[in-house]
Amino acid sequence: METVLSGIRSTGNLHLGNYFGALKNFVRMQHDERCFFFIADYHSLTTHPDPGMLHVNVKSVLCEYLAAGLDPDVATIYVQSDVPEVAELSLLLGMHAFVGELERTASFKEKIRKHPDNVNIGLLSYPVLMAADILQHRATRVPVGKDQEQHLELTRRFARRFNQLYGVDYFPECQPYRFGGELVKIPGLDGSGKMGKSEGNGIYLSDTDEAIRKKVMKAVTDSGPTAPDSPMPEVIANLFTLLKVVSSPDTVQFFTDKWNRCEIRYGDLKKQLAEDIIRVVAPIRERIRDIAADEAYLARVVKQGAEKARASASATVADVRRIMGIKPF
Repeated sequence: METVLSGIRSTGNLHLGNYFGALKNFVRMQHDERCFFFIADYHSLTTHPDPGMLHVNVKSVLCEYLAAGLDPDVATIYVQSDVPEVAELSLLLGMHAFVGELERTASFKEKIRKHPDNVNIGLLSYPVLMAADILQHRATRVPVGKDQEQHLELTRRFARRFNQLYGVDYFPECQPYRFGGELVKIPGLDGSGKMGKSEGNGIYLSDTDEAIRKKVMKAVTDSGPTAPDSPMPEVIANLFTLLKVVSSPDTVQFFTDKWNRCEIRYGDLKKQLAEDIIRVVAPIRERIRDIAADEAYLARVVKQGAEKARASASATVADVRRIMGIKPF
């Protein structure tokens, strides 16, 4: 049985990229693998979120995890900060992480370019904390998007470095989990290649029907094809990517034929896309509301998840301390 781990930053609601990129697969695989799903509230602190909203955001993500079908009686679902062992393991792993390799990560370079006034140590050491998230459970598979593959490679590097330095075969080298295919990348509505909260281009599982229609109708397009069977520019290919994950094959083929014959009407395409997204999102949104209203149930879920996650993480930290020579008198 594989050990699989995945986490979502607690910076707001889950979007279609999260759902189709991983969550649907998690719901299936949780019954066959040893799965850990966590809400990364420590990671979110690099952007200095409003303290008054942090717990609200954690609750939102938890409710959406559960509404999407994750079962706390089968998988381990927990809040990152409820497992303090991850902080200690991050510190210990950080002793073997080099500043140069952290500064070279693409995500760090992008963040300091966009936010030069907030180049904090947490941002620099983000891959080390991510490695601790993974290695505390000695995970073998980690579902990640393409933008996180470099961080996963660093996790493997840290694991190899630890094993070689101390002459042990303790940490496994985790691999990206592709669910039997290529890593899924759900595009944003602004014509960019990725849907995400920070990009402001997402459709969320908690969005109302009207909000979804407004967002989709504002999606970026172009002036239309100029010749039969012409290649699609990225902004249009992105809409068709969304269409393929929410619509029937017949619907996709219908609009593909319209494109190839230069008969495409983007308004019609967007209306169909919006209604098909609503068909997927509406039932999940209703479950989110029901779950959010049951505070006692949520408290039981996080308590149970923390206990199971800490049992796994504390065993790892104890082993790492012993291997590194940290022993009691």
